[in-house]
Amino acid sequence: MRTDHQSTIFEIIKRKINGIDSIGNVVGDVLSISQDAVYRRTRGETLLTIFEIEKLCTHFQISLDSLFELNKNKVLFDYQPLAGYDFSMEDYLEGIRDSLRALKKEKNPELIISVNNTPLIQLMNFPHLVRFKLFFWAKTHLQIPELQNELFKYEKTSERNYASGTEILRLYNAIPSKELYDPELLRGFTREIFYYFDAHHFEEPSYALRLLDELDNFLDHLKEQATHGKKFVYGTQVPANGNTFEMYHNETLNSITSIHYQTADYSGLYIAHNFMNFIHTTDVDYIEDSRKVLNKQLANSSIISIVNEKERNNYFFQIKKMIESYRKRIQLALEENE
Repeated sequence: MRTDHQSTIFEIIKRKINGIDSIGNVVGDVLSISQDAVYRRTRGETLLTIFEIEKLCTHFQISLDSLFELNKNKVLFDYQPLAGYDFSMEDYLEGIRDSLRALKKEKNPELIISVNNTPLIQLMNFPHLVRFKLFFWAKTHLQIPELQNELFKYEKTSERNYASGTEILRLYNAIPSKELYDPELLRGFTREIFYYFDAHHFEEPSYALRLLDELDNFLDHLKEQATHGKKFVYGTQVPANGNTFEMYHNETLNSITSIHYQTADYSGLYIAHNFMNFIHTTDVDYIEDSRKVLNKQLANSSIISIVNEKERNNYFFQIKKMIESYRKRIQLALEENE
């Protein structure tokens, strides 16, 4: 084993354990060796044996093909299997929070985000919308058994979820990002609200209008961030420094939601999977290809943060117009049922 491959293995392991425990403890347990023996390997003084490599790659799900560039046509992704998936809103939000915590600790982190329909992290500014989105996913798409006879109702976000959402926003807002939006922004989300109204899945049917009002507020806040080129929490003042937000308008279509992250030392990619799950990879070649595509999309799109006021205003006007059409349909139905 070449020492640069060995150091790469330990770098991957460090990122995966994310400071939860020391590499000496974790690797020592996996290989059944002392911490001193682990650190001799991390320093390259002792080479890993083929059996140790097998144990580490199996335990930490490291792709040998990718590591040794044996097959550039194969990519290793991490994902959450649906079989036996015990979904909870708390765990879902805390997973996003923990990923952003790890990224924020790194030197010079930055994001490139391609948004398909719903910018979930930005949505954290409006907890009622997050609750609805996660409930819809769990009940309608995952078909969680305990939710099948539940109606969606108004209730306050739990303290645990509120705390997670607040920290997600704080971390995300502190990382510069370039974000690509298309004309389909929130169309699917708005149809989901109307679907639940039409299917009588709201405990109080008029709550659908409250959610549409929240979508309007969300758009106003997103537009204000674009106007100033800064990310900030809804209801607070625009920051004087930092929190760079570059918003781009792709006039065609963003086929997927993807989040490319880069630091001074490494990069990675999250891709939307099975509606709201994500798959994740740190495969160097795949990430580089994806970054090139994202950069080409950005180059072919119009920046609408700070500059291009006319295009920015028209972009948000068209989306609000779409939401208003659904609001009128719901209002008419409510009046007919009085």
